[in-house]
Amino acid sequence: MDFGKILIFLGISLIVFGLFIHYVGRLPGDIYIKRDNFVFYFPITTSILLSVVLSLLFYLFFRFFR
Repeated sequence: MDFGKILIFLGISLIVFGLFIHYVGRLPGDIYIKRDNFVFYFPITTSILLSVVLSLLFYLFFRFFR
C-alpha cells in the first residue's frame, strides 16, 4: 500500500472530523450536567455517530485502495 495514499486518507478524515465537531457540536443524547462548581460532559451520541462514520471511511478506504 502506498504511504502517500494513507496520509491523504488520514488528512481527509481529520478534516471531516474537524468540520463535524465545529458545525454539529453537541447532539441530543450527549450527557451534559452543569452544577455550581462542576461541569460533566460525556458525548455518547457524538461518539457513536463518529464511530459509524469512521468505520464507513475505513471500509471504503481498504476496499478501494488495496
